[in-house]
Amino acid sequence: MISAFVYRLTRGLDGPLLIIVGLLMAAGLAAVFSATLDAPARFKGQLLNMAVAYGVMWMVAQIRPPALARFALPLYVVGVLLLVAVALFGDVSKGARRWLHVGFTRIQPSEIMKIAVPLMLAWYFQQREATLRLRDYGVAALLLAVPVVLIVRQPDLGTAMLVLAAGFYVIFLAGLSWRVMFALAVTAGASLPLVWTLLHDYQRRRVLTLLDPASDPLGAGYHIIQSTIAVGSGGALGKGWLHGTQTHLEFIPERHTDFILAVFAEEFGLVGSLLLLLLYLALIVRGLMIASNAPTMFTRLLAGSVTLIFFTYAFVNIGMVSGVLPVVGVPLPFISYGGTALVTLFLGVGILLSINRHRMLVPK
Repeated sequence: MISAFVYRLTRGLDGPLLIIVGLLMAAGLAAVFSATLDAPARFKGQLLNMAVAYGVMWMVAQIRPPALARFALPLYVVGVLLLVAVALFGDVSKGARRWLHVGFTRIQPSEIMKIAVPLMLAWYFQQREATLRLRDYGVAALLLAVPVVLIVRQPDLGTAMLVLAAGFYVIFLAGLSWRVMFALAVTAGASLPLVWTLLHDYQRRRVLTLLDPASDPLGAGYHIIQSTIAVGSGGALGKGWLHGTQTHLEFIPERHTDFILAVFAEEFGLVGSLLLLLLYLALIVRGLMIASNAPTMFTRLLAGSVTLIFFTYAFVNIGMVSGVLPVVGVPLPFISYGGTALVTLFLGVGILLSINRHRMLVPK
């Protein structure tokens, strides 16, 4: 009976992609259960988050790509207006203004832009596919810059970086010249001194701590030091599920969210971590296959961007936990505890499923 129900829910959807995401979620549940052993309500909350996220994924997978394209402009405009509302009326927590009360709950509009921006840019390039010019890339860059600047001002550097990456992937996949990209890279490198002066004090400390975590072992360097100790102490096979000492003696900060990879690596070791990396590789390969088989420019750009967003999430979080990137508050996709981020990720999966399910033969 249960198998028949699952079959009806997943009929017509891409099996390999669902299996990969399911395995990632199973690994995430194991890690979250261990990380929240002293707070079982959080694990129950994650089960609820998963149910909501899966429902969102399933609904989006039923929507045809042309209908998704019609949502692009309204969703982008609403997202930008909500970011402006956050700047004016948002809640301040720990020195950052990121949340907005909407009726009985509060939302983080910056999360919406992780999907709204690539959706908008993919639609924009689709409209200009026949007459694409350099100035169109400039307009796309402006459409990308508006939400990124608003998110940076909150400040939320991690989310701003993900939104910037999502938009850049669309612009890159739309055929941006390598010469232009090289010029942008040189300009970005030259502007680093200016960017450094614009960073908040805590952001500068994170960069400096990355270079020398021992300079502030009980302050800014504590996260990196403890996470690398946990990763290294797992050895080849790990200490066993629920037996991580760094985890259960509460040395690992944010162990159920941003630093959950340290929990996983300590308990499942190098072998478990490599298997997790293989799952992410399979996710990215499958997503790019869906993008390559997509019939229109809109679906190709959107599928490619969503897939590369998954890559960016994983790359940044793994680099952060292993001490090669600054701590910027990016969760490990499908593994970390969370509601809004998990729904956003499953929304991306739903888009991939929709593009693959509704692809059509196009006459040559």
